[in-house]
Amino acid sequence: MTPAQPRFDFPTLAYGGDYNPEQWPSDVWDEDVALMQVAGVNVASVAIFAWARLEPSPGVYEFAWLDDVLDRLHAGGIGVLLATATASPPPWFALKYPQSLPVTADGVRLGPGSRQHYSPSSPDYCRHALQLVTQLAERYGSHPALLGWHINNEYGCHVWTSYDSDSAAAFRLWLHQRYGTVEALNVAWGTDFWSQRYGSFDEIEPPAAMPTFANPTQLLDWDRFSSHALLALFLAESQILRRVTPDVPLTTNLMGFARQADYWQWAPHLDLICDDAYPDPSDPQAYVRLCAQRDLMRSLGGGRPWLLMECATAAVQWRTTNLPKPPGLHRAQSLQAIARGSDGILHFQWRQSRAGAEKFHSAMLPHAGAQTRVFREVCALGAELSQVSARFVGQSVPARVAILLDWDSWRAVEQPSTPDRQDYVAHLLEWYQPFLRRGITLDFQPVDADLSSYALVLAPMLHVVSQATLERLGAHVSAGGHLVVGYQSAVLDQNLHVWLGGYLGPLQRTLGVHIEEWAPLSPTQDRTSDSTQLVGQLNGFGRRWQDIVVPQDAEVVASFADGFAAGGAAVTRRREGTGSAWYVGTLPDEAAFDALVGLWALEADLEPLMATPTSGVEAVRRGETLVVVNHTAEPVEVPLITGIQHLEPFGVHLSDS
Repeated sequence: MTPAQPRFDFPTLAYGGDYNPEQWPSDVWDEDVALMQVAGVNVASVAIFAWARLEPSPGVYEFAWLDDVLDRLHAGGIGVLLATATASPPPWFALKYPQSLPVTADGVRLGPGSRQHYSPSSPDYCRHALQLVTQLAERYGSHPALLGWHINNEYGCHVWTSYDSDSAAAFRLWLHQRYGTVEALNVAWGTDFWSQRYGSFDEIEPPAAMPTFANPTQLLDWDRFSSHALLALFLAESQILRRVTPDVPLTTNLMGFARQADYWQWAPHLDLICDDAYPDPSDPQAYVRLCAQRDLMRSLGGGRPWLLMECATAAVQWRTTNLPKPPGLHRAQSLQAIARGSDGILHFQWRQSRAGAEKFHSAMLPHAGAQTRVFREVCALGAELSQVSARFVGQSVPARVAILLDWDSWRAVEQPSTPDRQDYVAHLLEWYQPFLRRGITLDFQPVDADLSSYALVLAPMLHVVSQATLERLGAHVSAGGHLVVGYQSAVLDQNLHVWLGGYLGPLQRTLGVHIEEWAPLSPTQDRTSDSTQLVGQLNGFGRRWQDIVVPQDAEVVASFADGFAAGGAAVTRRREGTGSAWYVGTLPDEAAFDALVGLWALEADLEPLMATPTSGVEAVRRGETLVVVNHTAEPVEVPLITGIQHLEPFGVHLSDS
């Protein structure tokens, strides 16, 4: 964030959610405000999907109803995050500009009648969206209820890329700006393979449906371009808002781990990082991803507080089977968000819809009304957040461990024609969990971040990496830091060209190893499982993968007992002064990972909050407050370093640390 950007200033924890009064007759609005006051609501997001109401026909704007709503909310002491309403164009727009509708890779043009039905590169969409934004900014920029702008909604949730002619032209322009000449592009893309060499940028098309594998670098550049196109829309709206309302902060709602948009590139343009999170109540491991998602949001903001923009009080409507949250789980997950840096809890939505595709999505005020379990829990949570607000607002969450999250690596390892297509985020969570089990907080960081403040840096599956990044990681170790590199790291450079000579590039010297070969582990006619026993200083198994690790001047910590790499090194360590560099050539199981984290914590002088690894719970410190959360439906005894803490099902403990 640059000093010129305004900041959201919530004096207390924000509480509320999306408010869609256009779905209801005006005689309901007074009841809404009164019940919001009962529930402790102090923030409402308004007009997110109201474009058709605000501009019912081209160039004709109707604002009287929105004037009324904002005035009522302000009179009730409720601040407003006013949306720009550009997330879903009205029907007249699709009729007038059919070429603005997105096109799939198979050439199918998607129709209206849902939402997000626009090509990100459509000039017609952009022009009309900016006209609406200008009208809203000029009319409401000085309204006393306005806390900030909420631009669009969940960019790329449904349509994050389009293969239409406008997108093709924008892609070619983006490539020209990136590479300068078509010859430079040919070198980067390796187009001498399969006779793909281009004579001009005009010959290049988006990587739509093809006979077989597409050019990998073209695919990666298409992903990069698609994120850029969405960000360009956001920036176009924000430019108007910053010009017309320079003192009003702005944001949009991110979506946790979203492959479609590189949030490291988005984060500097947001005055507040906001997130939407919908863990599955039927998944007992959902809390792990949820914890990591909270940490990612805090990390995107450079450690500053963020805001949970959307969550559900009970069930969603978009899974095949939509279980409600059991009593107590929503409170536990809400306090978890606060503990990991959120300065508020907002929901989708305030009043449960009577009609439409999300009518069965839960809300703060359910179909059955105020005399319900859900609304009683909503009111209780609002009161509790008000009571604990002073302990948390504006406070930081300390972390001395960084885990590198790289969108290029994410996209590359999930491409076809790779040794073993893997779920990148699931892999990162495998590395995240053993730290969570010990109450060691992690920050996520991009590959170009300053890592000097971290005692330990984790680089799992850092598949795509530049020479400069590899040298920075080596320098971290030389300066006395500790580095752990996982398999399938430093395999490709930023153009997806292989690092020859044993992979790892300049990290070979730092790690003291190179990689000769690799072998994915999977059940075959010769194998019955996807794991292999580890022997040496570790007890446990390696899963999914075996590297043929060739130690040079590294110590072998563990070896493979069987499999393709039997007898070879699985985990190595090389010391350099007071620093150390580890290489992990497999995916350790829980026992092996817990043992490794114990070694790394000792080496990096980390201070776990839990005495022994414990699943189903978390312990995290924000400011001076220690928060312990039980994510299970059973009572637990949490082995904190300071002693045993008993927690009831979905219980939360807060104490001064």
